[in-house]
Amino acid sequence: MKNIFNIKNLLLISGIAMLSACDSGFEELNVNPDTSPIIVPSYMFTKAQYDALNNSCASTYEFACGGSVQHFATYKDVPGIGDKYFFSQGTYPYDFFTNAYPLSVNEISTVIRTVKTDAGQSNLYAIARIWKAYTFHRITDLYGDIPYSQAGEGYASSNFTPKYDTQQSIYLDLLNELDQAASSLDASKTSYASADLVYGGDVNKWKKFAYSLMFRLSMRITKVDPSTAKTWAQKAIAGGIILNDADLAKVAFVAGGQDINKNPVSLALRSNNYAVANGNDNTEGGKFASTFISYLKTNNDPRLSSLAVVWVNKVQDTTSTIQKGMQNGLLQKPSDFGTYSEPNINTVLKLDAPMIILSNAEMNLLMAEAIIRGWASGDASAFFNNGITASMKSMALYGDASAINSAKINGYLSKHAFTTGFDAQLEQIHTQMWVSLFPDEVEAYSNWRRTGYPKLTPVNITGNLTNGTIPRRLLYPLAEENLNGPNFKAAVARQGANTLTTRIWWDKQ
Repeated sequence: MKNIFNIKNLLLISGIAMLSACDSGFEELNVNPDTSPIIVPSYMFTKAQYDALNNSCASTYEFACGGSVQHFATYKDVPGIGDKYFFSQGTYPYDFFTNAYPLSVNEISTVIRTVKTDAGQSNLYAIARIWKAYTFHRITDLYGDIPYSQAGEGYASSNFTPKYDTQQSIYLDLLNELDQAASSLDASKTSYASADLVYGGDVNKWKKFAYSLMFRLSMRITKVDPSTAKTWAQKAIAGGIILNDADLAKVAFVAGGQDINKNPVSLALRSNNYAVANGNDNTEGGKFASTFISYLKTNNDPRLSSLAVVWVNKVQDTTSTIQKGMQNGLLQKPSDFGTYSEPNINTVLKLDAPMIILSNAEMNLLMAEAIIRGWASGDASAFFNNGITASMKSMALYGDASAINSAKINGYLSKHAFTTGFDAQLEQIHTQMWVSLFPDEVEAYSNWRRTGYPKLTPVNITGNLTNGTIPRRLLYPLAEENLNGPNFKAAVARQGANTLTTRIWWDKQ
């Protein structure tokens, strides 16, 4: 695997520090004037944050995960991994794995090595550990067993063939890391300040982020280990999670300047599928899926006009009545392709749209689940309503001129009251989660696999690789089998074949 510290990529932002190689007598010739021999943790942390978020935002977000949860559809074969369970060329199921290790994993590992022994930088160490947990949970949720305990050691100890850890051991370590890091945060000590893209160095908010991520991970393992899930969920809730708009974790972007300044999901989708912006010449044949748009329309969801448009005479039209999604599993371009809905480039796909990393909408909905499980006290209905409210209010973050007002929210809530019965309540909670998480398709895909909600009808196109079932994971890269063969084979022997249908540890029926 590519586990080597990648100098070229780290030079994307100024001040990223590298160690330059030199031979005796050639020191001056061998010194790169654009680098520094000193690691600057704040610069490296900024890049580690950005690279954890800017990872294969088209191939993984839209094509694989977004297609699998039927937020997106395409009539083309090559990007059809999630839409019709095809994979015949390209690198789509490998991309997230391939990109993560030489960039975000190595970068955050370097920050941790640099600050961990300096007591004066204890907050930098703690926040880096929290971000490392976020970085790795996304990778393991997509692939299962992955290099973890020995990952990021290519530069430090020349370990270029790291072992694959079990997902179970990774999850337990991530939970412990979050617990220790949150407990060690001290608001009286220095932090990353403006180098922190998420919270500007606010230690108290990072503590809430740590406990919120702990809550997300604990609820992820409800099926495979409910006892451990309950213990960690209760610890997270007691620690304090993100329940209000003010604590929502997001990264701001700007529309101008270099691409690194722009929302990476918006940039990726607008650079390929929706580049022409006329509703007809979509490069990858992509549109919103019928399942998604039909749900929003049937339920008179006011988020529809913020998220979806139909191009009419080369102008985006948000009128609810004309919105329609495209069927998953198509093999030819529909004659009325231009009349299907796609993401709004003036809101959710704005280049300066914020990227929501972990929201109060998600935490409120998970609180509702914890309560109906008997793991927490409180009014599940109130948390359910708060989750929907937070999601609808978040549309204003995308600069929607017709942001959803209180009257629309209250009208929706009055017609979608929280039901009774555990299974029905769970379905209601996680169908709302399916809407609320968009456009974080990686998390939407993980949450759907854990809960099975909403109930999706898979396609079964001739030649598909899953026997007509929705994929349960992505694929390890071919390079792993060639360059890290023994460890790759051990992981496959333990977890199951390297196929789209192999279930990972927490994904139990």
